[in-house]
Amino acid sequence: MNGDQEAPAPTSVTGSTTSTGATGSAASATSGGSPAKKALGPAFANLFTANIASSLGDGIARTAIPLLAVQVTQDPLLISGIAALAMLPWLFFAIPAGILIDRIDRRAAMAMANTVRTLLAVALFVITASGNLTIWWLYLIIFVYGIFETVYDGAVRAVAPSILEKAQLPRANSLIEAGEQVIQNFVSGPVTSLLFAVSVLIPLGANAAVYAIAVILAILLPKVASGRQFAKAHAEKNGDSVAWYKQFVDGLHFIMANKQLKTLWFLSTFSGMCISIATASFVLYLVDRLGLPEALFGVFMLSGAIGGIGASLVAARFKARWGTGLTVAVANVVASLAVVFIGAVPTLWAAAVAFVIVSGSITVWNILIMSLRQSIIPGRLLGRVHGTWRTLLWGSMPVGSIIGGLIGRIDLVLPFIIGGGLSALAGILWFRFLKTLPNPEDVDNGDDAALAGADDSAARAAETAGPTDPAIQE
Repeated sequence: MNGDQEAPAPTSVTGSTTSTGATGSAASATSGGSPAKKALGPAFANLFTANIASSLGDGIARTAIPLLAVQVTQDPLLISGIAALAMLPWLFFAIPAGILIDRIDRRAAMAMANTVRTLLAVALFVITASGNLTIWWLYLIIFVYGIFETVYDGAVRAVAPSILEKAQLPRANSLIEAGEQVIQNFVSGPVTSLLFAVSVLIPLGANAAVYAIAVILAILLPKVASGRQFAKAHAEKNGDSVAWYKQFVDGLHFIMANKQLKTLWFLSTFSGMCISIATASFVLYLVDRLGLPEALFGVFMLSGAIGGIGASLVAARFKARWGTGLTVAVANVVASLAVVFIGAVPTLWAAAVAFVIVSGSITVWNILIMSLRQSIIPGRLLGRVHGTWRTLLWGSMPVGSIIGGLIGRIDLVLPFIIGGGLSALAGILWFRFLKTLPNPEDVDNGDDAALAGADDSAARAAETAGPTDPAIQE
């Protein structure tokens, strides 16, 4: 399946009962009611708002830059390079971005990424206004945009476990997913297109403004969002930190050391590639085979956004009723069979209904698996594991798209039948495995014990310090 797909990790005891206290977070200060039902708090509200602003900037850029490309060239190959360069950084920079995120204040990582993207937006505004825009300028800007997207995306995913309790993560990720879906599908695209028709400079200026707002909000996040407490606790227990250039394989070692995590990673990658096979020629299938007017393609795609938003609102409820394991196992199979249905019943209504189901099922998967990953990977490793995970998962999707395009040359229904069928087969064969995945609050990643040990060490140091000890003077 597409998107982030996660699983348990080496140091966790899968299925064991653990404390639901927030790992070094402000959430631990709240009291009353179950953790899952507690208010997510002002820190999450800040994070959510910052991500909304950043998502709006992403949506404006992804809409405006292809429109600008059409103004400077009519070469289909050159225009297709925009989409390729937007995804290419994930293949080469996701792991280095993860190392950076784990080594510095994650608030600073978010702010730095969006500061650079603010400057890129300003540069694009100036280049366009001066009449010097070329496709090569767009290539450079979209590629650098993508590089810093890997930094921002990894950082924002790593902040949530620092400010929330594990049981709150599904609800928090549901809200984040819903916000991104609404902003990128119902706000940024249509509004950017309308403003673009008035003046190309209006959306470009707005792009710089919303990224700047996201920078300010990132800086205003509380200290606990930095994630530095995890690295500090680990360093106090194990000595000095490892040099950055020795950390490139940390994420890979962490994943491969646990059979359950490794299985889920490869299953996720295979399923994601299968879905990419199926959807590679989706637009041609809709327009050429099913007769959808080209002008209505964007409207049709909103059906997927509706499915994703609806699923984001109920994912946490599904998890509460059936558990993470059973919910994601069913979602995996349902999404795959819905893909097959698109090809097996070649009508617009069938495609629309199935697309709602596919998008909704994938969204449920993404929310719950992301929440599980955030709770079971030690805080100090979140960036590196996230980067490693996406390098393989997202790196395989272009391969699936090429395979799907070749299959589509034979018949446009075949990619849906083959891609969806293979994904469904994998989902059925590994259904029992997926069903055993635990809830986020039921897995111990060792952070609570490490932080408690660091606090005990600090307390003992304070007790034995003399009256002129610098620690006391601070």
